[in-house]
Amino acid sequence: MGDKPSIEVTDFHGFPIPNQTLSVSFSMDSFVTTLTRLTSLKVLSLVSLGIWGPLPNKIHRLSSLECLDLSSNFLFGSIPPKVSTMVKIQTLVLDDNFFNDTVHVFDFTSNLTSLSLKNNKLKQGPLDFTSLTHLKVLDLSGNRLYSHLPTIPKGLIMVSLNRNSFNGEIPTQYTLLTHLQHLDISFNSLIGIPPASLFSFPNISSLNLASNMLSGSLGYYNLTCGNNLEFVDISDNRLTGSLPSCLNSESGNKVVNFSGNCLSIDHHHQHPLSYCRDEVHKDQSTQNADGLGVSISLIVGIVVIIVLLGIAFVIICRHYCHRRISEQHLLHKSVHENSATGFSSEILNNARYISETTKLGTQSLPPCRSFTLEELNEATNNFDNSAFLGEGSYGKLYKGRLEGGSQVAIRCLPTTKKYWIRNLKLRLDMLAKIRHPHLVAILGHCIEVKQDDGCVNRVFLVYEYIPNGNFRSYLSENCVGEVLNWSERLAVLIGVCKAVQFLHTGVIPGFFHNRLKTNNILLNEHRMAKLNDYGLSIISEETNNCKVKGEDPKSWQMTRLEDDVYSFGLILLETMIGPSLAAKKEGTLRDELACLSKQEGRGRLMNPVVSATASQESISIVISITNKCIFPELWSRPSFEDILWNLQYAAQVQDQIVNKD
Repeated sequence: MGDKPSIEVTDFHGFPIPNQTLSVSFSMDSFVTTLTRLTSLKVLSLVSLGIWGPLPNKIHRLSSLECLDLSSNFLFGSIPPKVSTMVKIQTLVLDDNFFNDTVHVFDFTSNLTSLSLKNNKLKQGPLDFTSLTHLKVLDLSGNRLYSHLPTIPKGLIMVSLNRNSFNGEIPTQYTLLTHLQHLDISFNSLIGIPPASLFSFPNISSLNLASNMLSGSLGYYNLTCGNNLEFVDISDNRLTGSLPSCLNSESGNKVVNFSGNCLSIDHHHQHPLSYCRDEVHKDQSTQNADGLGVSISLIVGIVVIIVLLGIAFVIICRHYCHRRISEQHLLHKSVHENSATGFSSEILNNARYISETTKLGTQSLPPCRSFTLEELNEATNNFDNSAFLGEGSYGKLYKGRLEGGSQVAIRCLPTTKKYWIRNLKLRLDMLAKIRHPHLVAILGHCIEVKQDDGCVNRVFLVYEYIPNGNFRSYLSENCVGEVLNWSERLAVLIGVCKAVQFLHTGVIPGFFHNRLKTNNILLNEHRMAKLNDYGLSIISEETNNCKVKGEDPKSWQMTRLEDDVYSFGLILLETMIGPSLAAKKEGTLRDELACLSKQEGRGRLMNPVVSATASQESISIVISITNKCIFPELWSRPSFEDILWNLQYAAQVQDQIVNKD
C-alpha cells in the first residue's frame, strides 16, 4: 500500500504528475518485465503507489498469480487481452485508474471469483460474463458503459453496475440471481417496471434502483420482501401507485428511500402523477429517436467508409502501377535474391519504421542522399593516407570533409557477393532511414558499378563524424583523456542499450548481429554514446555464411538477437574490469565474472576507477545482469528490455549514493 497524496485527479493524459505519480523515468513496461521473473508469485498488491502508464500485456506471464490488485494508480489505455489467459487468477481489482478502452471478455479466467473495475473510464456496449461460472463479486460502477445491462452468471452475490449509461429494461435473467445479497444499478437510464423477484430473493440485503427511469406501479405485483432485506432505494424514478406494504414504515427495520417518484402516498417528496406520465412518454420518445438516430448514423457511416475505401483502393493501384513501370524502366530484368537477413526483398521494400520518438536529438541532421564517387574523392583527397582512420571486418574507414565544410566518416565496404543495384538500394535505404539519438547516423551512400556486367563493385557509406574516440579508449587508466567514472560508464551503457533495443524492436524487420564492441561505441563532445557499424550484416555476405542450410529464418533471427545479448554482456564486463578482457577466452571470462560476485574478487579484478567511484549496490546489479547475458543457454539470456531496466536501476542507486555523499 502506497502513501501518495489523496488529492483527487479527475483526468489523466499519460504524463507524470508531480507529487501524484512516480517520476518521468519510471517505466511500467520495464517494471512489469522485472515482476514477471517472480513466476511463483500468487498475490500482488500495488495499491496507491503512483505507478503510471499502460498495463503491459506481459502481465499474463505471472501465471501463478491468484490475486492482483492495482487499484488507485494512474494506469490507462486498455485492460490487456492476455489477462483472460491467467487461468489461476481469482481476484482482479483495477479500481480507481484511468483505463479508457473496451472491456475484453475474460474467456479462460474461469476461476475468477471477484472482478472489480470501478471508477475508470471504460466504455463498451453489451457485455457477457456468463463464462465466469465461479464469479461471486462484480463491480463495474463509475464507468462509461452503455447499452443493456451485462449478462452475468447465476452464482453472483454482489453486483454493482451503478453510475454508468446502461439503458433498456432490467433483463429477466436478473430474476434468476437467487444467491444475490447486494444489487446496485442506480444512476443509469433503465426503464420499465422493476421485477418483483429482486425484492424477494432469499439472501438479498441491499437493493439500489435509484436515479433511473423506471416506471409503472409496484402495487401491480403482490410484492413481497425477502427476510434479509435491510436497505431499498427506489428514489428519483417514475414509479406510480401505492407503496407495497413490505416497504412502508411499519415493515420492520428496513431503510427505504422512495422520494422523487409519483407514488400515491401522503409524502412531501413526491411529484404529481402527471409528471411521471409526461416524463415516461418523453423518455420513450427520446429512446426511440436515439435508436433511429443510431441506425441512420450507422448506415451513413458504413456508406462513407465504403466510398473512402474505394477511393483509397484506386489511388493505391495507380501509385503502385506507376511505381512498377518506373522500376521496370530502371531495371531491364528482375533478379530474385534472398535477403541476407532472412527476409524477402518484398518485406525489405515495405519495411515500416514504428518509433517516431527516436528521431528526437537527430533533427539537425541532413536527410540521407546519394553521393557521387567524385564527391567522395574530393572529400578525402582521393582517399589519401592522411584521411585513413582504420580498417576492420567491414572495410576501410576514412575521414572526409564535404563541400559545405561538414566533416564525415566514409566506410568502403568489401563486396565479394554479387548484388544488383535495385536489391542493394533496398538494403541501403533501410539503413538510411534509421535515426536514433544513440546511433551514428548514416548521411548517405555511393554505389560504384562495374562497367562490364552492371554489378556492384564498391559500396561507400557516409556517416556523421564523431570526433572524441571510442568507448574502449576511455576505459583504461592509461588513456590520454579523462577516464570515465562509474556513473559516466553507466550513462554510456544505457545509451547503447537503448540503441540496440531500438534496432531489435523499433524497426520492422529488426536488425540483429550488430557487432557490439567497445570500439564500435563512439562518444561525442558531450560524451554521449553513439553505436557505430550497426546493421551492416544486411549487406554483408558474412551473415549469409553463418546461416545453416535449411535453418528456419525465425530461429536464425533469434540466434542473431542472442548474439547481441552475449556481445553486450562482454561490453558490460569490459566496462568493469578494463580493455584487457578482449584477449581472454570464454571459460576465463566466466571465471572472472564468478570472482566479481565475491568481495575479494572485486578488489583483485575490478578496474581501479570503477572500484573508487562505484557503490557496491550499483555494481552488484550490473554484475548480476552481466552474468545472465553471457549465460551458455540462449533461452536463459535476458532481453534488452530487461538489461535496460537493470542498468537504469543501477544508475538510480548510484545517483542516490552520490547525492548522499
